[in-house]
Amino acid sequence: MIFRFSLRGRLLLAGCLLAASLALPAHAQKYRTAAGLRLGKNNYGLTVQQKILDKTTLEGLALVGTREVSATVLAERHFGILGPSLNYYFGAGGHLGNHKDTGGFGGLDALAGVEYKIAFTSFVLSLDFKPTVEFNSNNWARFPTAFSVRYILLKEKNTGLFEGLFDGDKSKKKSKPKSGPRKGLFDF
Repeated sequence: MIFRFSLRGRLLLAGCLLAASLALPAHAQKYRTAAGLRLGKNNYGLTVQQKILDKTTLEGLALVGTREVSATVLAERHFGILGPSLNYYFGAGGHLGNHKDTGGFGGLDALAGVEYKIAFTSFVLSLDFKPTVEFNSNNWARFPTAFSVRYILLKEKNTGLFEGLFDGDKSKKKSKPKSGPRKGLFDF
């Protein structure tokens, strides 16, 4: 059975999915710090993401191409899709670099992507589109896509579905008074 939707139907479906994803809880990521490799068509390099606010990260990229090197810093806003393991993100930032033939260059970056935290592992996969406007370069604009694999260095606190359901309010827990040295089974 094949379903065919008109353009109006597709736009309505996309709008409903976007509204549903924005209505979900604010947990858009399952990690605080992740680092790994970024692979694009004309370059590759390192990527490091650091969560700075509830749904916001800073990402640093160190990229190497056939004739250039560059460093990029991006601020990204994450939005959950059907839970915290799958999310999409938007961001912006800037970059500086050096081309072997033309020298130093810089530019402004935008970013749109999707990422997935693989269940029961410490790996995050992402695919993004990062258009750039270039200054002091032969290319005035670039439109690269890239795939990243990151390893989670610092995990987010567990915010699972059943957290707090059976253990009560953690802020009201009473602390046990500290006692003297711990006694063993045969210490009298």
